[in-house]
Amino acid sequence: EVQLEESGGGLVQPGGSLRLSCAVSGFTVDEYAIGWFRQAPGKEREGLSCISNRHGETRYGTSVKGRFTTTTDNARNTVYLQMNDLKPEDTAVYYCAKASMCSVAIMSAPFLYDKWGQGTQVTVSS
Repeated sequence: EVQLEESGGGLVQPGGSLRLSCAVSGFTVDEYAIGWFRQAPGKEREGLSCISNRHGETRYGTSVKGRFTTTTDNARNTVYLQMNDLKPEDTAVYYCAKASMCSVAIMSAPFLYDKWGQGTQVTVSS
């Protein structure tokens, strides 16, 4: 069974860091791309990044480029989202999702992802 499970969310002060994990099962992170999204109350789901080891692609959205980094650990079959210099506007539920590949267009299109995790809450507040 294909599953994705996010963890690592929590409360952090502005300027702080968090690392989210996306543990996958039923497939490997070498076979498929993994994207990170977030959704704040009353807002649309926003694509943050995607990574594909198979095609050697990593993409970031403009709102997080330079602050967030996504990496994979093949041995753990896990994808990470390292988030630095967090701001209050980063507060949202964060999701990881599976896609066939990673590109600028795919990164921003939730409908192109066929399996999602349940999400993890990130709150940035003093």
